[in-house]
Amino acid sequence: MGGVYRVKRILADYAPDVVHLASPFVLGWRAAQAAHQLGIPAVAIYQTEVPGYAARYGVPFLENWAWNRVENIHLLATRTLAPSTFALNQLRGRGIPRVQMWRRGVDTARFSPEKRDDGWRAEVAPGGQRIIGYVGRLAVEKQVEDLAALAGMPGTRLVIVGDGPQRAALEEALPDAVFTGFLGGGDLARAVASFDLFVHPGEFETFCQTIQEAMASGVPVVATGRGGPLDLVENSRTGWLYEPGDLSGLRTRVMDLMGDDAKRRAFAAAAHASVQDRTWPALCRQLVRHYDEVIAGTGLPLAAGSGTRTTNAEGAAL
Repeated sequence: MGGVYRVKRILADYAPDVVHLASPFVLGWRAAQAAHQLGIPAVAIYQTEVPGYAARYGVPFLENWAWNRVENIHLLATRTLAPSTFALNQLRGRGIPRVQMWRRGVDTARFSPEKRDDGWRAEVAPGGQRIIGYVGRLAVEKQVEDLAALAGMPGTRLVIVGDGPQRAALEEALPDAVFTGFLGGGDLARAVASFDLFVHPGEFETFCQTIQEAMASGVPVVATGRGGPLDLVENSRTGWLYEPGDLSGLRTRVMDLMGDDAKRRAFAAAAHASVQDRTWPALCRQLVRHYDEVIAGTGLPLAAGSGTRTTNAEGAAL
């Protein structure tokens, strides 16, 4: 509780109009308690399915503990913002009130079909193969090993962008894949735009930003039909979703697009068009509206603190 006291003192001195809790779990837990005690409205962003990660790592007792933690944090929030329909329903199913939707934006200037680079393609696929790409952390919860189901697919090259604790094991499990390591900024945008197809096998994504970046880059997607991808990928239009765990279904859907250039191009165009209104400025305007509503007293906690706030000279502090 000493940590809560310190955060409470900082908030009391700063006197913000609203507290933004970004993926609260450690420090955010303390801030949620402090804001609640001071009567300052707090907006909590649900970003990571920590309980699902615990289940994936085979520690069910931690899964239960993680859900208790999530519930305790978000019960204190004035409003919780979930990034997808799946996440919103998941939280409401756990009895968490005052949950609303706030998706994620994408930088459509950085992630664009114009970044496609034939030179980069020749480096990773010198035989002219079509490129199946994955971007993300190389860790157990991402289920990258499921991409072994794509082995031996004629005329294709699997490219893995990212790094993490599973890299060595994945290099052994996927011997024909190209591992680029971590890429960021323009290098990442160039790589993604140079894919022919984007795949994401992870089942524990509350949103899945990399899917949105691929679509902005004009790349169709094959992803698991759980979590955030359910909102992002429109079956038979911008990509395909497959049943979680159905690796033959994963392979079938990848082959469907890699074997049909006309269909893949049509899906690519639809994917690109589908995210053009999801810019960060548009999403930030939505976020500010959420701030305005909780400051105005819409959706207060069930047992709000009774402390009186004063506003500093600078006005709202986020």
